[in-house]
Formats: sequence, structure tokens, C-alpha cells
Amino acid sequence: MADFNVNILGCGSALPTTRHAASSQVIDLRDKLYMIDCGEGTQVQMRRMHIKFARLNHIFITHAHGDHCFGIPGLISTLGMLGRNGDLTIHAPSELKEYIQTIVKLFCQGMPYFVRFNPVNTNEYSLVMEDRSVSVYSIPLKHRIPCCGYLFVEKQREPHIIREMIDFYQIPVRAIQCIKQGADYVTPEGKTIPNAWLTRPATPARRYAYCSDTGYFPKILPYIHQVDLLYHEATFAEADAARAYETFHSTAKQAATIARDAEVKRLLIGHYSARYEELTPLLDEAKSVFPQTCLAQEGMSLSI
Repeated sequence: MADFNVNILGCGSALPTTRHAASSQVIDLRDKLYMIDCGEGTQVQMRRMHIKFARLNHIFITHAHGDHCFGIPGLISTLGMLGRNGDLTIHAPSELKEYIQTIVKLFCQGMPYFVRFNPVNTNEYSLVMEDRSVSVYSIPLKHRIPCCGYLFVEKQREPHIIREMIDFYQIPVRAIQCIKQGADYVTPEGKTIPNAWLTRPATPARRYAYCSDTGYFPKILPYIHQVDLLYHEATFAEADAARAYETFHSTAKQAATIARDAEVKRLLIGHYSARYEELTPLLDEAKSVFPQTCLAQEGMSLSI
């Protein structure tokens, strides 16, 4: 089965600490890289995790807060110095378009590649990007400014050919592709061999949802229902629920409630407030509601 890995570059919140880096993740799917958020220090984290800059073609930004986008100028510049020549596409709320254009104009003139900007509607669930490997959708979130999460849906693979049956019926190579696409095989004698005899179902397509920053927002449940892995912000502990409400963030318990109600397979919490030096209480609160919870940590790579 092809790799589908989530690499955690940063899982802290707005105030910098020595414990956590600003928000950023890199999805590695079928040898392609997709970045979600690009906080300050992201490219250093990429170096530490041995993530290849050249394989990155798409960056998805959730909203126009600095801890999610201040790493973009340095990353764009570095890619140019590394001799990149393929386009880089940044998908983000329209509020960030002027910011990206200013970066390129001031610091990145004469680069050997082009930076494209794709505005994302943060108010609706819609297709943002797709290629041969994945479809990416926006997820409306509840924050102080326009903000969206992202859902990564792996493209369904073709069924697996049963080689023994192909050999038994002496099926020619030219017929294999049609069989993969669901066709039966008709022998030279006119006998129909059902497709189900010749193939095994492909592994179900995997899904990953990223939801940060957001207050408790049950309206996202239909969009993330039964995903393989959900990353949901857990900025505060339940004792600070009032602060979470004021700042449009979530508690660990609220993140777990979303995971439970959406019937997801696993929950990953992050975007921790700088006030917490010890994260075990956040994990315990989340696990009391949804046991399949783990803490995000810089340098972590999770396989979906």
C-alpha cells in the first residue's frame, strides 16, 4: 500500500516557546508532498525531518494569523535558491493574496519559478485542488477571522489483479487495463469470465482532516465523518474553557467530543497554548471522551 504519512513540523499556538514550533504539517502521499500551514521556522523543521524541498508543490494555509503563515517568505526564497523551476501553488483565504504578492515583489524577484495563488472560500465545503493522488476540500471553521480546515481524500486505486486467474484463463496483457476498470473478460470461445473472479477490491481510500484554528463547531461533523485521522486543535484545557470561548479556540475535551461524534478512527490534538508546560492533562481530558487520542509532537510522523 502506498505511503500516506502526516509529518508534524510544528504544533504550538501563537506565542512562541522553546517547547513547540508554529503550526505546520507536511502530508507525504504517493511520493508527493503537500504542506498545511507554514508558521515561522517551518523550513528548519523540514531540514530536521529530512523532508525534500523539491517534492513540495502545494501549500494550504488555513487563515491569516502569523503563526500559520509567517514561514512563507523564507520558504519561497529558499526554494528559489535551490533552483526550483516548477510552479508552487499556495491555496489560502483571499485575505492572504496581497501578503503573498508583496513577498514575491520585495524579496523574490527573478526567481526561476512562479508562485501561484489560489483563493479558498472559507465559508463552504468545496473542492480546492485535485491531482492523480488526492482531492483536497476546504472545511469551514469557527474562528475570529475567515478560516478553514482541509480534508485530504486519497484517490481510489484500481482493483488488484489476481495473477493466478489471469494465467489460468490465459488472458492477454492488452485486456488487463479493461479488467482493472471493471470489465468482464470474454474468451475466444465466447465464455464470459466475471470480473469478480479476476480481481480483488482495492484497499479503501484513506482520508485525513486538519481542523485548526476553531472553536467548538459541530457543523463540521458531516465533512469529517469516519476519517482515518483527524487533527483538531486543543489549545486549552477544560479549566480554561472560558478563554477558549473568548478566542474562538477549542479545549481538548471539545476536540475529543468532535472526534467521538464524527466517529473518526484516530484523533491527533495540537496547537497548544504556551501556558501549558505539561501536556498530559490535555491528553487525559481528551482520552476521557475519545480513547483513540494522541498528542502531536514536533518530529512525529504518523502513517494513515
